[in-house]
Amino acid sequence: MNLSPKLISALIPALGIFGLALFPAPTSPKTTPDVKTEIKQVTYAEHVAPILNNNCVKCHRVGENAPFSLEGYANAKRYSDMIALATSKKRMPPWKVLPGDVQFRDDAHLSEEAIATLATWAEAGAPRGDSSKEPATPKFQSGWANGTPDMIWEMPYEHTLSADGDDEYWNFVYSPKITEPTWISGIDVQPGNKNIVHHVIVFLDEKGQGKKLAQGPRGDGKLGYRSSGGGVGFNPDGALGGWAPGAHGHLLPSDAGFLLKPGTDVIIQLHYNKSGKPEKDKTQIAVYTNKSKPEHSVELAFIPNPLIAIKPGLANQKFTQNLPLPAQVGGKKVNFRFYNLMPHMHLLGKEMKATAVLPNGSEKTLIDLKDWDFNWQLIYTPVKPIDLPGGTKIRIEAVYDNSTDNPFQPNDPPKWVRWGEETDDEMMLLVAAFTIIPE
Repeated sequence: MNLSPKLISALIPALGIFGLALFPAPTSPKTTPDVKTEIKQVTYAEHVAPILNNNCVKCHRVGENAPFSLEGYANAKRYSDMIALATSKKRMPPWKVLPGDVQFRDDAHLSEEAIATLATWAEAGAPRGDSSKEPATPKFQSGWANGTPDMIWEMPYEHTLSADGDDEYWNFVYSPKITEPTWISGIDVQPGNKNIVHHVIVFLDEKGQGKKLAQGPRGDGKLGYRSSGGGVGFNPDGALGGWAPGAHGHLLPSDAGFLLKPGTDVIIQLHYNKSGKPEKDKTQIAVYTNKSKPEHSVELAFIPNPLIAIKPGLANQKFTQNLPLPAQVGGKKVNFRFYNLMPHMHLLGKEMKATAVLPNGSEKTLIDLKDWDFNWQLIYTPVKPIDLPGGTKIRIEAVYDNSTDNPFQPNDPPKWVRWGEETDDEMMLLVAAFTIIPE
Protein backbone atom coordinates (compact mmCIF):
# COMPACT_ATOMS: atom_id res chain seq x y z
CA MET A 1 0.00 0.00 0.00
CA ASN A 2 1.31 3.45 -0.87
CA LEU A 3 0.62 6.64 1.07
CA SER A 4 -0.81 9.54 -0.83
CA PRO A 5 1.43 12.54 -1.59
CA LYS A 6 -0.79 14.55 0.76
CA LEU A 7 0.03 12.26 3.70
CA ILE A 8 3.74 12.33 2.95
CA SER A 9 3.76 16.11 2.65
CA ALA A 10 1.85 16.31 5.92
CA LEU A 11 4.46 14.23 7.71
CA ILE A 12 7.58 16.08 6.57
CA PRO A 13 6.83 19.41 8.31
CA ALA A 14 5.68 17.45 11.36
CA LEU A 15 9.14 15.96 11.59
CA GLY A 16 10.93 19.18 10.76
CA ILE A 17 13.15 17.50 8.18
CA PHE A 18 14.49 18.61 4.85
CA GLY A 19 16.32 16.95 1.97
CA LEU A 20 20.08 16.63 2.21
CA ALA A 21 22.82 14.59 0.57
CA LEU A 22 24.08 11.15 1.33
CA PHE A 23 27.48 9.56 0.73
CA PRO A 24 27.90 5.95 -0.29
CA ALA A 25 30.13 3.81 1.84
CA PRO A 26 33.21 2.09 0.44
CA THR A 27 32.61 -1.46 -0.71
CA SER A 28 34.48 -4.57 0.32
CA PRO A 29 34.50 -7.86 -1.61
CA LYS A 30 34.37 -9.97 1.56
CA THR A 31 34.23 -9.73 5.32
CA THR A 32 37.55 -9.70 7.17
CA PRO A 33 38.26 -13.16 8.54
CA ASP A 34 39.04 -13.49 12.24
CA VAL A 35 42.73 -14.05 12.84
CA LYS A 36 43.61 -16.68 15.43
CA THR A 37 45.88 -15.54 18.21
CA GLU A 38 47.74 -18.88 18.40
CA ILE A 39 49.51 -18.32 15.06
CA LYS A 40 53.19 -19.25 15.51
CA GLN A 41 54.53 -17.10 12.67
CA VAL A 42 52.54 -14.47 10.87
CA THR A 43 53.22 -14.42 7.13
CA TYR A 44 51.95 -12.42 4.22
CA ALA A 45 50.85 -15.50 2.29
CA GLU A 46 48.61 -17.06 4.91
CA HIS A 47 47.57 -14.25 7.24
CA VAL A 48 48.19 -10.73 5.92
CA ALA A 49 47.19 -11.01 2.26
CA PRO A 50 43.57 -12.00 3.09
CA ILE A 51 43.22 -8.96 5.36
CA LEU A 52 44.63 -6.54 2.79
CA ASN A 53 42.73 -8.06 -0.13
CA ASN A 54 39.40 -7.97 1.68
CA ASN A 55 39.70 -4.49 3.19
CA CYS A 56 42.41 -2.35 1.62
CA VAL A 57 43.05 -3.23 -2.02
CA LYS A 58 39.69 -1.90 -3.17
CA CYS A 59 41.20 1.59 -2.80
CA HIS A 60 44.93 0.85 -2.60
CA ARG A 61 45.39 -0.39 -6.16
CA VAL A 62 46.48 0.97 -9.50
CA GLY A 63 43.90 3.32 -10.95
CA GLU A 64 42.26 4.26 -7.65
CA ASN A 65 42.91 7.42 -5.69
CA ALA A 66 44.72 5.96 -2.66
CA PRO A 67 48.32 7.26 -2.62
CA PHE A 68 49.92 3.82 -3.08
CA SER A 69 49.06 0.27 -4.08
CA LEU A 70 48.93 -2.69 -1.69
CA GLU A 71 48.50 -5.25 -4.45
CA GLY A 72 50.96 -8.11 -4.03
CA TYR A 73 53.67 -8.91 -1.53
CA ALA A 74 56.29 -6.38 -2.69
CA ASN A 75 53.95 -3.43 -2.18
CA ALA A 76 52.65 -4.72 1.14
CA LYS A 77 56.18 -5.25 2.49
CA ARG A 78 57.25 -1.77 1.38
CA TYR A 79 54.46 -0.18 3.43
CA SER A 80 54.27 -2.72 6.27
CA ASP A 81 55.19 -0.25 9.02
CA MET A 82 52.72 2.31 7.70
CA ILE A 83 50.01 -0.35 7.54
CA ALA A 84 50.64 -1.34 11.14
CA LEU A 85 50.56 2.27 12.35
CA ALA A 86 47.45 3.33 10.42
CA THR A 87 45.45 0.28 11.47
CA SER A 88 46.55 0.40 15.11
CA LYS A 89 45.42 4.04 15.27
CA LYS A 90 42.23 2.98 13.40
CA ARG A 91 42.77 5.63 10.78
CA MET A 92 42.44 2.93 8.16
CA PRO A 93 40.27 1.43 6.88
CA PRO A 94 38.08 4.55 7.11
CA TRP A 95 35.18 2.85 8.88
CA LYS A 96 34.17 4.65 12.05
CA VAL A 97 31.01 2.83 13.09
CA LEU A 98 31.08 0.40 16.00
CA PRO A 99 29.42 -3.02 15.63
CA GLY A 100 25.92 -2.89 17.08
CA ASP A 101 22.26 -3.70 16.60
CA VAL A 102 22.27 -2.79 12.89
CA GLN A 103 24.59 -4.58 10.47
CA PHE A 104 25.76 -2.34 7.63
CA ARG A 105 26.80 -3.29 4.14
CA ASP A 106 30.49 -3.05 3.30
CA ASP A 107 31.52 -3.08 6.97
CA ALA A 108 35.25 -2.43 6.65
CA HIS A 109 36.25 -2.35 10.31
CA LEU A 110 39.12 -4.63 11.31
CA SER A 111 38.87 -6.98 14.26
CA GLU A 112 41.36 -6.50 17.08
CA GLU A 113 42.92 -9.83 16.05
CA ALA A 114 43.45 -8.59 12.49
CA ILE A 115 45.04 -5.36 13.74
CA ALA A 116 47.35 -7.36 16.02
CA THR A 117 48.27 -9.66 13.13
CA LEU A 118 49.35 -6.72 10.96
CA ALA A 119 51.42 -5.27 13.80
CA THR A 120 53.11 -8.62 14.55
CA TRP A 121 53.90 -9.12 10.86
CA ALA A 122 55.47 -5.67 10.51
CA GLU A 123 57.54 -6.12 13.68
CA ALA A 124 58.86 -9.46 12.36
CA GLY A 125 60.15 -7.81 9.19
CA ALA A 126 57.11 -8.58 7.01
CA PRO A 127 57.94 -12.23 6.11
CA ARG A 128 56.35 -13.59 2.96
CA GLY A 129 55.94 -17.25 3.88
CA ASP A 130 55.03 -19.88 1.29
CA SER A 131 54.15 -17.92 -1.84
CA SER A 132 52.14 -20.87 -3.18
CA LYS A 133 49.62 -20.22 -0.40
CA GLU A 134 49.04 -16.59 -1.35
CA PRO A 135 45.46 -15.85 -2.40
CA ALA A 136 44.89 -14.38 -5.83
CA THR A 137 44.73 -10.60 -6.00
CA PRO A 138 41.03 -9.71 -6.14
CA LYS A 139 39.57 -8.59 -9.44
CA PHE A 140 37.26 -5.61 -9.42
CA GLN A 141 34.50 -4.92 -11.88
CA SER A 142 35.26 -2.25 -14.44
CA GLY A 143 32.66 0.15 -15.73
CA TRP A 144 29.38 0.74 -13.94
CA ALA A 145 29.02 -1.47 -10.87
CA ASN A 146 25.25 -1.83 -11.24
CA GLY A 147 25.25 -2.63 -14.95
CA THR A 148 24.16 -0.56 -17.93
CA PRO A 149 22.44 2.61 -16.68
CA ASP A 150 19.15 3.99 -17.97
CA MET A 151 20.63 7.48 -18.20
CA ILE A 152 24.06 9.08 -17.90
CA TRP A 153 24.38 12.59 -16.50
CA GLU A 154 27.64 14.49 -16.52
CA MET A 155 29.21 17.78 -15.62
CA PRO A 156 28.23 20.34 -18.28
CA TYR A 157 31.88 20.90 -19.23
CA GLU A 158 35.40 19.89 -18.21
CA HIS A 159 36.56 21.69 -15.09
CA THR A 160 40.17 22.79 -14.52
CA LEU A 161 41.49 22.75 -10.95
CA SER A 162 44.52 24.79 -9.94
CA ALA A 163 47.69 23.07 -8.74
CA ASP A 164 47.98 24.25 -5.14
CA GLY A 165 45.97 25.58 -2.23
CA ASP A 166 43.15 24.37 -0.04
CA ASP A 167 40.54 21.81 -1.03
CA GLU A 168 37.65 23.19 -3.07
CA TYR A 169 33.95 22.36 -3.27
CA TRP A 170 32.53 22.92 -6.75
CA ASN A 171 28.89 22.53 -7.79
CA PHE A 172 27.85 21.99 -11.41
CA VAL A 173 24.29 22.31 -12.68
CA TYR A 174 22.92 19.63 -14.99
CA SER A 175 19.38 19.63 -16.42
CA PRO A 176 18.08 16.08 -17.02
CA LYS A 177 16.19 15.63 -20.26
CA ILE A 178 12.98 14.15 -18.88
CA THR A 179 9.41 15.11 -19.79
CA GLU A 180 7.48 13.09 -17.20
CA PRO A 181 7.93 12.12 -13.54
CA THR A 182 10.75 9.58 -13.24
CA TRP A 183 11.41 7.24 -10.32
CA ILE A 184 15.08 6.78 -9.47
CA SER A 185 16.21 3.54 -7.83
CA GLY A 186 19.82 4.65 -7.44
CA ILE A 187 22.91 6.17 -8.99
CA ASP A 188 26.56 5.34 -9.49
CA VAL A 189 29.40 7.80 -10.00
CA GLN A 190 32.45 7.62 -12.24
CA PRO A 191 34.92 10.35 -11.26
CA GLY A 192 36.62 11.87 -14.26
CA ASN A 193 39.92 12.26 -12.41
CA LYS A 194 40.52 10.19 -9.27
CA ASN A 195 43.73 12.11 -8.57
CA ILE A 196 41.65 15.06 -7.38
CA VAL A 197 38.06 13.89 -6.74
CA HIS A 198 37.62 13.16 -3.03
CA HIS A 199 33.88 12.64 -3.02
CA VAL A 200 30.76 13.47 -5.02
CA ILE A 201 27.17 14.24 -3.99
CA VAL A 202 24.16 14.59 -6.29
CA PHE A 203 21.55 17.11 -5.08
CA LEU A 204 18.14 18.04 -6.49
CA ASP A 205 17.16 21.65 -7.23
CA GLU A 206 13.53 22.23 -8.21
CA LYS A 207 13.71 26.05 -8.12
CA GLY A 208 16.70 26.86 -10.31
CA GLN A 209 18.75 28.24 -7.43
CA GLY A 210 21.98 26.62 -8.61
CA LYS A 211 21.88 28.42 -11.95
CA LYS A 212 21.50 31.75 -10.13
CA LEU A 213 24.50 31.01 -7.89
CA ALA A 214 26.58 30.09 -10.93
CA GLN A 215 26.11 33.67 -12.15
CA GLY A 216 26.96 35.17 -8.74
CA PRO A 217 30.24 36.11 -7.02
CA ARG A 218 31.20 32.47 -6.37
CA GLY A 219 30.18 31.34 -9.84
CA ASP A 220 32.20 30.78 -12.98
CA GLY A 221 29.67 32.61 -15.15
CA LYS A 222 28.59 29.33 -16.77
CA LEU A 223 27.00 26.47 -14.82
CA GLY A 224 29.43 26.06 -11.92
CA TYR A 225 29.99 27.74 -8.55
CA ARG A 226 32.01 27.23 -5.37
CA SER A 227 30.64 26.56 -1.90
CA SER A 228 32.12 25.77 1.50
CA GLY A 229 31.51 23.33 4.32
CA GLY A 230 29.86 20.77 2.08
CA GLY A 231 26.66 22.77 1.55
CA VAL A 232 25.37 23.88 -1.84
CA GLY A 233 24.44 27.43 -0.85
CA PHE A 234 20.71 26.74 -0.42
CA ASN A 235 18.37 24.13 1.04
CA PRO A 236 18.24 21.44 -1.65
CA ASP A 237 15.02 19.69 -2.56
CA GLY A 238 16.62 16.30 -1.98
CA ALA A 239 19.54 14.24 -3.17
CA LEU A 240 20.11 10.94 -4.90
CA GLY A 241 23.35 9.76 -3.31
CA GLY A 242 27.01 10.07 -4.10
CA TRP A 243 30.44 8.52 -4.23
CA ALA A 244 33.50 8.15 -2.01
CA PRO A 245 36.80 6.33 -2.71
CA GLY A 246 36.40 2.61 -3.20
CA ALA A 247 32.63 2.94 -3.37
CA HIS A 248 29.78 2.25 -5.69
CA GLY A 249 26.17 3.21 -5.18
CA HIS A 250 23.65 0.78 -3.71
CA LEU A 251 20.30 0.50 -5.45
CA LEU A 252 17.11 0.77 -3.45
CA PRO A 253 14.86 -2.29 -3.14
CA SER A 254 12.64 -2.75 -6.20
CA ASP A 255 9.56 -1.48 -4.35
CA ALA A 256 11.11 1.93 -3.53
CA GLY A 257 12.35 4.96 -5.44
CA PHE A 258 13.09 8.70 -5.44
CA LEU A 259 10.80 10.95 -7.50
CA LEU A 260 12.49 13.21 -10.07
CA LYS A 261 10.10 15.82 -11.44
CA PRO A 262 10.41 17.34 -14.94
CA GLY A 263 12.23 20.67 -14.81
CA THR A 264 14.31 19.69 -11.79
CA ASP A 265 18.01 20.54 -12.01
CA VAL A 266 20.69 18.25 -10.65
CA ILE A 267 23.58 19.77 -8.68
CA ILE A 268 26.70 17.64 -9.00
CA GLN A 269 28.91 18.62 -6.07
CA LEU A 270 32.57 17.62 -6.08
CA HIS A 271 35.06 17.88 -3.24
CA TYR A 272 38.43 18.36 -4.92
CA ASN A 273 41.90 17.77 -3.45
CA LYS A 274 44.84 19.63 -5.02
CA SER A 275 47.52 17.38 -6.56
CA GLY A 276 50.36 19.89 -6.99
CA LYS A 277 49.72 20.37 -10.70
CA PRO A 278 46.79 21.69 -12.75
CA GLU A 279 44.20 18.95 -13.30
CA LYS A 280 41.02 18.48 -15.32
CA ASP A 281 37.85 16.60 -14.43
CA LYS A 282 34.53 15.72 -16.04
CA THR A 283 32.67 13.37 -13.72
CA GLN A 284 29.74 11.22 -14.91
CA ILE A 285 26.67 9.89 -13.08
CA ALA A 286 24.94 6.62 -13.98
CA VAL A 287 21.20 6.72 -13.26
CA TYR A 288 19.00 3.69 -12.69
CA THR A 289 15.22 4.03 -12.85
CA ASN A 290 12.21 2.04 -11.74
CA LYS A 291 10.27 0.64 -14.69
CA SER A 292 6.99 1.59 -13.03
CA LYS A 293 5.88 3.69 -10.08
CA PRO A 294 7.18 1.93 -6.94
CA GLU A 295 5.06 1.18 -3.92
CA HIS A 296 7.15 3.38 -1.63
CA SER A 297 8.25 6.95 -2.30
CA VAL A 298 11.60 7.57 -0.59
CA GLU A 299 12.37 10.93 1.00
CA LEU A 300 15.75 12.19 2.16
CA ALA A 301 15.53 13.46 5.71
CA PHE A 302 17.72 15.97 7.53
CA ILE A 303 17.35 15.86 11.34
CA PRO A 304 19.32 18.80 12.81
CA ASN A 305 20.12 20.41 16.12
CA PRO A 306 20.69 24.02 15.00
CA LEU A 307 20.93 25.28 18.61
CA ILE A 308 24.38 23.85 19.36
CA ALA A 309 26.78 26.31 20.99
CA ILE A 310 30.23 24.83 21.59
CA LYS A 311 32.26 26.47 24.33
CA PRO A 312 35.98 27.11 23.70
CA GLY A 313 38.58 25.08 25.58
CA LEU A 314 36.55 21.96 26.35
CA ALA A 315 37.34 18.60 24.76
CA ASN A 316 34.15 16.60 25.37
CA GLN A 317 30.97 18.64 24.98
CA LYS A 318 27.83 16.58 24.49
CA PHE A 319 24.57 17.67 22.88
CA THR A 320 21.33 15.72 22.52
CA GLN A 321 18.41 16.03 20.12
CA ASN A 322 15.19 14.01 20.20
CA LEU A 323 12.89 13.40 17.25
CA PRO A 324 9.51 11.75 17.93
CA LEU A 325 8.10 9.83 14.98
CA PRO A 326 4.32 10.24 14.88
CA ALA A 327 2.17 7.17 15.48
CA GLN A 328 -0.44 8.41 13.02
CA VAL A 329 -0.50 10.61 9.94
CA GLY A 330 -3.80 11.87 8.59
CA GLY A 331 -5.65 9.61 11.00
CA LYS A 332 -3.84 6.50 9.79
CA LYS A 333 -1.37 4.44 11.82
CA VAL A 334 2.07 4.45 10.23
CA ASN A 335 5.47 2.80 10.54
CA PHE A 336 8.82 3.96 9.19
CA ARG A 337 11.47 2.29 7.06
CA PHE A 338 15.02 3.68 6.88
CA TYR A 339 17.24 2.74 3.94
CA ASN A 340 20.47 4.46 5.00
CA LEU A 341 21.96 6.84 7.55
CA MET A 342 24.66 9.49 7.48
CA PRO A 343 25.90 11.46 10.50
CA HIS A 344 27.29 14.91 9.68
CA MET A 345 29.50 17.27 11.68
CA HIS A 346 32.41 19.57 10.87
CA LEU A 347 35.95 19.84 12.29
CA LEU A 348 35.10 19.82 16.01
CA GLY A 349 32.99 16.68 15.84
CA LYS A 350 34.17 13.55 17.70
CA GLU A 351 31.25 11.15 18.04
CA MET A 352 27.62 10.71 17.06
CA LYS A 353 25.15 8.07 18.16
CA ALA A 354 21.54 7.58 17.09
CA THR A 355 19.25 5.41 19.19
CA ALA A 356 15.66 4.38 18.56
CA VAL A 357 13.57 4.38 21.74
CA LEU A 358 10.63 2.14 20.85
CA PRO A 359 7.09 2.67 22.16
CA ASN A 360 7.54 -0.23 24.63
CA GLY A 361 10.59 1.51 26.14
CA SER A 362 13.24 -0.78 24.66
CA GLU A 363 16.15 0.75 22.78
CA LYS A 364 17.90 -0.09 19.51
CA THR A 365 21.20 1.48 18.47
CA LEU A 366 20.83 2.68 14.88
CA ILE A 367 24.39 3.90 14.42
CA ASP A 368 27.30 4.57 16.80
CA LEU A 369 30.10 6.50 15.14
CA LYS A 370 33.39 7.09 16.95
CA ASP A 371 36.45 9.11 15.93
CA TRP A 372 34.59 11.33 13.46
CA ASP A 373 36.65 12.39 10.44
CA PHE A 374 35.36 15.31 8.35
CA ASN A 375 37.24 13.95 5.34
CA TRP A 376 35.46 10.58 5.44
CA GLN A 377 31.75 11.35 5.41
CA LEU A 378 30.03 8.15 4.36
CA ILE A 379 26.56 6.81 3.83
CA TYR A 380 25.86 3.71 5.90
CA THR A 381 23.44 1.28 4.26
CA PRO A 382 21.94 -1.47 6.44
CA VAL A 383 22.03 -5.03 5.15
CA LYS A 384 18.26 -4.94 5.72
CA PRO A 385 16.26 -1.69 5.87
CA ILE A 386 15.53 -0.57 9.43
CA ASP A 387 11.82 -0.80 10.30
CA LEU A 388 10.58 1.27 13.24
CA PRO A 389 7.03 1.52 14.57
CA GLY A 390 5.22 4.82 14.70
CA GLY A 391 5.61 6.44 18.10
CA THR A 392 9.33 5.67 18.23
CA LYS A 393 11.63 8.45 19.48
CA ILE A 394 15.00 8.88 17.80
CA ARG A 395 17.64 10.19 20.21
CA ILE A 396 20.75 11.72 18.66
CA GLU A 397 23.84 12.39 20.81
CA ALA A 398 26.93 14.20 19.53
CA VAL A 399 30.27 15.03 21.17
CA TYR A 400 32.58 17.91 20.15
CA ASP A 401 36.20 18.81 20.91
CA ASN A 402 36.80 22.57 20.97
CA SER A 403 40.15 22.36 22.75
CA THR A 404 43.64 23.19 21.54
CA ASP A 405 44.38 19.44 21.52
CA ASN A 406 42.00 18.87 18.61
CA PRO A 407 44.33 18.36 15.60
CA PHE A 408 41.58 19.68 13.28
CA GLN A 409 40.90 22.80 15.37
CA PRO A 410 40.24 25.62 12.85
CA ASN A 411 40.54 28.48 15.35
CA ASP A 412 43.64 29.73 17.18
CA PRO A 413 42.75 30.31 19.94
CA PRO A 414 39.51 28.30 20.16
CA LYS A 415 36.31 30.37 20.17
CA TRP A 416 32.58 29.84 20.57
CA VAL A 417 31.29 27.86 17.60
CA ARG A 418 27.66 27.58 16.52
CA TRP A 419 25.63 26.10 13.68
CA GLY A 420 26.62 27.32 10.22
CA GLU A 421 27.47 26.38 6.63
CA GLU A 422 31.17 27.29 6.68
CA THR A 423 33.76 24.65 7.53
CA ASP A 424 34.82 26.49 10.71
CA ASP A 425 31.18 26.62 11.84
CA GLU A 426 29.61 23.41 13.14
CA MET A 427 26.67 21.14 12.45
CA MET A 428 24.89 18.36 14.29
CA LEU A 429 22.57 16.38 12.06
CA LEU A 430 21.59 12.92 11.03
CA VAL A 431 20.69 12.37 7.39
CA ALA A 432 18.52 9.44 6.34
CA ALA A 433 16.58 8.01 3.43
CA PHE A 434 13.17 6.86 4.64
CA THR A 435 9.64 6.00 3.64
CA ILE A 436 6.34 5.88 5.48
CA ILE A 437 4.44 2.60 5.59
CA PRO A 438 0.81 2.51 6.75
CA GLU A 439 -0.31 -0.39 8.90
